[in-house]
Amino acid sequence: MDIALSPEDIAFRDDVRGFLATALPAAVKKGAALTPSVFVEPEIGQAWNAVLHAKGWLGYQWPVEHGGTGWSPVQRYIFEKECALAGAPNLTVLGLKLVAPVIWTFGSAAQKAFYLPRILSGEDYWCQGFSEPGSGSDLASLQCRAVRASDGGADRYIVNGSKIWTTHAHHANRMFCLVRTDPTVRKQAGISFLLVDMDQPGISVRPILTAAGDHEVNQVFLEDVVVPVSDRVGEEGAGWAMAKFLLENERGGSCHAPKLAYDLDQLAAAASGQGDGRGGVLADDPQWRRKVARSRLGVEALDMIELRIIAEIAKGRPPGPQTSLTKLLASNLRQEIDLLAIDLHGAAGLQLESHRPLYAPDAPAPVASWGAQVAAPRYLNSRAWTIFGGTNEVQANIIARSVLGL
Repeated sequence: MDIALSPEDIAFRDDVRGFLATALPAAVKKGAALTPSVFVEPEIGQAWNAVLHAKGWLGYQWPVEHGGTGWSPVQRYIFEKECALAGAPNLTVLGLKLVAPVIWTFGSAAQKAFYLPRILSGEDYWCQGFSEPGSGSDLASLQCRAVRASDGGADRYIVNGSKIWTTHAHHANRMFCLVRTDPTVRKQAGISFLLVDMDQPGISVRPILTAAGDHEVNQVFLEDVVVPVSDRVGEEGAGWAMAKFLLENERGGSCHAPKLAYDLDQLAAAASGQGDGRGGVLADDPQWRRKVARSRLGVEALDMIELRIIAEIAKGRPPGPQTSLTKLLASNLRQEIDLLAIDLHGAAGLQLESHRPLYAPDAPAPVASWGAQVAAPRYLNSRAWTIFGGTNEVQANIIARSVLGL
């Protein structure tokens, strides 16, 4: 596989670097660095989205006809890599990268015209209503029920049930939701995909605090919630196909390796100023260097796999089940690198400050360094990487069945 950049791609990379050097606000970069969780708070994420939207780069994965850049897969990879290396925050993936492709691929003309511009402008902030108590890894067993009603002349669904581990539901005004519309058919066939207005009676959000003390996820209760049939994406009962399409994007729609490489470089640089307890510095410790080298080799291997997937996409092929491999490897490497941060900072890395956000003016001063303050909560938060978006065991089964043919 030829991974050398063309002169045009090099010029594009330099353009992106120049933009990031001047347009990435220092407060946004600091906020991203001091956020323990995967999802930055809207005040950080939406601020960066607004900068990119003004530049015309926010929909960098979107088709031109829907407000996107029309960039090639290689350009999209370059953009994500340069953003990661510049310390930019993750984009608000739920709207931009998950529900938006479902809407432009399966949605009606009216849904595309209404929802897609609002995602780019930041007017709508989305959460994902997939998992339920008892329906996590076996998502097709979900029980949240939508019953169609047309009395009073309005064609609508009445939705009852609950969703769990719903990221940023406490911020969202919209939720894309899988519901059971037909309980009499096989479980995958009776599921539909609805777009739910969160600002209505019958919806309540209960916070779930993580082990690190972050309010990132929630349980959402829906009691007689009204959803117009016009907010169903695709045909009734076709939701499972859309869910699989969306999950492929979630598991493989981003380049994980550059961000992991950036975090590893930050740790390696910090080790040069960290004492080893024996009069030297940790950067010279053979055991530390061996751990860093092992992680770096893993990141480079992941980078090659992601480049192979990009090459396939560039040929017009879908990401496919190999995205489960990137999800599996990225999850393990994320946890491995966050454990390295704990090793790096020693006792100072065990501080578990409960104040949020850590970048706020009134946040307590760190013990030793900002990196040490965020190390423990980030380590605890990344325990979820091997669970969300499909557990490691689920990914291994997909790889065995669909990639290896076992």
